[in-house]
Amino acid sequence: MLGLATTHSPADLNLVLVDFKGGATFLGLSALPHVSAVITNLADELTLVDRMADALAGEITRRQELLRAAGNLTGVAEYAAARAARPDLPPLPALLVVVDEFSELLAQRPELIDLMVMIGRLGRSLGLHLLLASQRLEEGRLRGLESHLSYRIALRTFSAAESRAVLGVPDAHLLPPVPGAAFLSDGTGELVRFRSAYVSGKPADTPVARGSARRPVLFGTGIVPETATDPIPGDDSDDATVLDGFIAAADGLGPAAHRVWLPPLAEPPPLDELGASAPARLSAVIGVVDRPYQQRREPLAVDLSGAAGNVAVVGGPRSGKSTALATLVLALARTHTPADVGVYAVDLGGGALAQLAGLPHVGTVADRGDPDLVRRTVAEVAGLVTRRERLFRDAGLTSVEAFRARRAAGGFPDEPATDVLLVVDGVLALRTEFEEVEARLQGIAAQGLGYGVHVAVGAGRWSELRPAVKELLGTRIELRLGEPGESEIDRRRAATVPTRPGHCLAPDGGAAVVAAPWTSALDTAGLVAALVGAGAAPGVPPIRTLPERIDRAGLPTGRPGRLRLGLDEDGLALVDLDPAAEPHLLCFADAESGKTALLRLLAAEIATHHTPQQARIVVADPRRGLLGAVPGAHLLAAPSTPDAIAEAVRDIAESLRHRLPGPDVTARELRERSWWTGPDVWLLVDDYDLVAPTGSGAPHPLLPLAEFLPQAKDVGLHVVVARRCGGAGRALYDPVLGRLRELGAPGLVMNGSPDDGALVDTVKPAPMPPGRAMLVDRRRGARRIQLAWLAPEPDA
Repeated sequence: MLGLATTHSPADLNLVLVDFKGGATFLGLSALPHVSAVITNLADELTLVDRMADALAGEITRRQELLRAAGNLTGVAEYAAARAARPDLPPLPALLVVVDEFSELLAQRPELIDLMVMIGRLGRSLGLHLLLASQRLEEGRLRGLESHLSYRIALRTFSAAESRAVLGVPDAHLLPPVPGAAFLSDGTGELVRFRSAYVSGKPADTPVARGSARRPVLFGTGIVPETATDPIPGDDSDDATVLDGFIAAADGLGPAAHRVWLPPLAEPPPLDELGASAPARLSAVIGVVDRPYQQRREPLAVDLSGAAGNVAVVGGPRSGKSTALATLVLALARTHTPADVGVYAVDLGGGALAQLAGLPHVGTVADRGDPDLVRRTVAEVAGLVTRRERLFRDAGLTSVEAFRARRAAGGFPDEPATDVLLVVDGVLALRTEFEEVEARLQGIAAQGLGYGVHVAVGAGRWSELRPAVKELLGTRIELRLGEPGESEIDRRRAATVPTRPGHCLAPDGGAAVVAAPWTSALDTAGLVAALVGAGAAPGVPPIRTLPERIDRAGLPTGRPGRLRLGLDEDGLALVDLDPAAEPHLLCFADAESGKTALLRLLAAEIATHHTPQQARIVVADPRRGLLGAVPGAHLLAAPSTPDAIAEAVRDIAESLRHRLPGPDVTARELRERSWWTGPDVWLLVDDYDLVAPTGSGAPHPLLPLAEFLPQAKDVGLHVVVARRCGGAGRALYDPVLGRLRELGAPGLVMNGSPDDGALVDTVKPAPMPPGRAMLVDRRRGARRIQLAWLAPEPDA
């Protein structure tokens, strides 16, 4: 190689140096301007062998394209002639591919022989040549390459058989044990014995002038005169070798070689090293894609503006999922204003998203430490989809592109951002810890793109994503998987992804690395602070959560005739009860959870919206927790013992019996409920488990009302039952509770143990703060609410 480099310019000769083991063979040669690539240590990382094959195959294609573009030329000789007439043509120097330990290379990657045969077959016309070196030659591995190897050099071999394999004769085995003794076979049958020169030693008996002036000298084989000699640049020692001297002297001589091989992707680059940002709207460059076949690198860009607007980042433990999601958010924040892109994040992973909380683009980062905020965040984004659906219909918008254009012109100022991204790190944790929230995520992914709402999720494996959700995620970044066979992009390439964090497969299967969420000068916190300081537009509003306490006086004004209960979690809207449509109510809650406060609230609402002539209240209260809660004018009775409760119920049943419609009642009277007059009767039962009998033979105090429950709307009966969760699963078949459940009465499930099972529909009790409940009704399903608080009377 040194002989070729001393007699040929880099414009005429380039070198690709491949060392399968170690890398010491070509140590220091990368400084030669002739060297196009130095590829070493392939034995330690076999994936680089495939990358090398792609690079060489790409070089073959590049040379063929140059010949075709120059006028469909047949070879490098015609190209050189054409270039002499057309200097604008790019140079096409000969390329010598040198491979050390090629036999071991073929042993590890036998399929590489096909590429070498292609180089041998096309090399002469394309200017590609091979120099293969090995300790021994195994003819069986060459498979057709022998006919393309014009020259064979054999130094002293260990056996005569090895000599015959190379030269056809045993002579190389008989060479003296002197380094460099060798035979050359040029294919004519005659062997030339020679001894190779040694370039890795110090020049002998060559005077060197120190400090002499520098002047050009014509290169030749003779000794350079002492007066023309200049010190080797950067080397004042006596250990400089012939090779070192030439490498130093060749610095800057001739044009640099075409880079066939770019260094493999290593550590994730900072965001500012990714080059220019993606020009398209809602696009961001988040990493680098390696294209060894094209001999270049491309930006890894995500485009959220179209059908691929939902993102999946999937990878095994410690593969960089959370960091990749943070990079995506920061890349968007660097190129978009908060008015363009707003972000809400649910961080159930390693906490990497928490550092984004200060960004003006980020409204909220919720984690498992605040489960209410997690639910509210997803509910807020789901509500945004619903709200924009109405907005598009009312404003006559036919596409999200039209909405974006109207927003750019200043329209819809009440929207938090033009496009909203919901980031969920840890889909499996969302499913196991927030089962009811995951269903909403699917709805957002399915409907959101049409209204400018996107999702980006992080998962440990593809199977963690439900099929209905997975097919909606058009942009896929696949990091190193725990099991590469589960890859959704390319199973073979997934096995080659390095175990280093950030390395991944691009959506098209190319090897890539996601950038780190910082810049060369700023860490993540510093970058967030810089973006905060640069932001002129107002930030995205944070998510409002249900307060732990809502005073009844602070509730919005309700509709006439409806009883206000509190606020719901989805939109912090008023939750009320319509007694005309839903006359009964069930409540399950353990002690100190707010069930007595609920009855006190209902009593106050009844007294506020109805006069004593319209509603009278009976309170069955074994613990007397509702004393003073019902105004005297509305209070009909307040029994506390089983006998007193049974007597009051019998009185109610007797009065209701007279309200049953007879055969002479007309249809109009039925609709208007005008065949009887009097107040509606409200029965509020606290601690129902103390009222209902525990023995099989004991009479049930509320049993006389069971027959009137289905006709409650006709006879003006309302039953509200509050019971503790413990043991409620066994009591659901109680004649009164069972009847209320059959009638589809709304139910409140509050704080309790999930072990008690589903109490209303499929809703189980769960640990909740006081006043928090799941309200279940047939019209709207299950929703989380916070009940309003009404303090008891001071003298109660």
